[in-house]
Amino acid sequence: MTITIVGHGYVGLVTACVFADFGNKVWVIGHTDEKIKRLKSGDPIIYEPGLKELLQKNIKAKRIFFTDDYEKPISESDIVFIAVGTPPKDTGEADLSAVIDVARKIAKNLKKNFTVVSCKSTVPIGTNQKIEIIINKHKQKNNQFAVASCPEFLREGTAIKDTLLPDRTIIGSDSKKAIDYLLDLHKPIGGKRVITNLASAELIKYASNSILATKISFANLISFFCEKTGADVETVLDGVGLDHRTGRSFLYPGLGYGGSCFPKDVKALLVIGNDLKVNTGLLASVEDINKFAKDNMIRKIKEYSGGKKIAIWGLSFKPDTDDIREAPSLYIIDLLLSDGFEISVYDPVAMDNVKKIYLGKVNFAKDPYSAVKSTNLLLIVTEWNEFKQIDLIKVKKLMESPVIFDGRNIYDPAKMKKLGFKYYSVGRP
Repeated sequence: MTITIVGHGYVGLVTACVFADFGNKVWVIGHTDEKIKRLKSGDPIIYEPGLKELLQKNIKAKRIFFTDDYEKPISESDIVFIAVGTPPKDTGEADLSAVIDVARKIAKNLKKNFTVVSCKSTVPIGTNQKIEIIINKHKQKNNQFAVASCPEFLREGTAIKDTLLPDRTIIGSDSKKAIDYLLDLHKPIGGKRVITNLASAELIKYASNSILATKISFANLISFFCEKTGADVETVLDGVGLDHRTGRSFLYPGLGYGGSCFPKDVKALLVIGNDLKVNTGLLASVEDINKFAKDNMIRKIKEYSGGKKIAIWGLSFKPDTDDIREAPSLYIIDLLLSDGFEISVYDPVAMDNVKKIYLGKVNFAKDPYSAVKSTNLLLIVTEWNEFKQIDLIKVKKLMESPVIFDGRNIYDPAKMKKLGFKYYSVGRP
């Protein structure tokens, strides 16, 4: 097939590279000249394990192409995917301006006898119907099309694997022909197929992210109980997770969730619920607990009176990505700076993104050891693997005082005590 993907972020670029690797001709439409040039040269712009190699392979094979022009890609494509951002407005409502703009441009360039326009962007219920109305308004009369919702479920850091081997592929449409096109395109991809209507497909995405966010906030809520009672949150959640009805996945306490999906999708579902007059108290509590998880760690740090020189390990919202959108690190850095802390930071891949915000305000260290030199305490924000196997004896020697606040519970408290650290984790004695 020939397909077009509008948008080259995590979803758009990974999806494009995977489908190109299956032998399809794939157009990727962007709107920034500099980024398009970088993509054409084989630079994926974003950090994602394996993506650079996959991109360069398919550029060389002449299966993937980048442009800011809509006419040629749309006119020859069997399927057009919309994969642009839907960031939250100040109200929490999803900003659909990019989706609406793209729908108009697609409509004006439809030329084939039949084209599937499928939305991968996370959008509120009813958005795909709006897309259909917009395309009908702006297209040429003879061009046939059908709208479908095909939401993504990839995780940053494992995006290629998740695209190749998803748990499920959701296809929502009122058109059997559109469904058949999408089923054919996804033949090489594993996982179950869920065929449904547009509204159900749209809601599946929001519901999936919201329940995962709920599990994270639930784990943090239990950690607060543990800190008050002397219980060990890891043992408690291991016990809970052995029940096959719940499982241990995402039942991990820490500094809360971040990234480009969970925060905005929980907020958006809250807005949708309020519009529909649905009681969304559960999701409001999920948000409140997520914020309290960060505030609770900051409170512990401020109550520790051992000095104000702090090192922070980990800046991305999770390991194996350079994405800092809604990252707990940013919230924490802002509050610590306002309280007069001197901060030295290190992250394996997210430093350049953070420098755009804090250059001249914090020290950017070249490695984790340089970050902790002469500091009073260390805060671990992101659980990168290199921190798990680090030389803790060397870390202790470099620090002015051997104090670690572990926001991700990556070390064994008994081992840390034996090494001579004052060690504070989440929900553990």
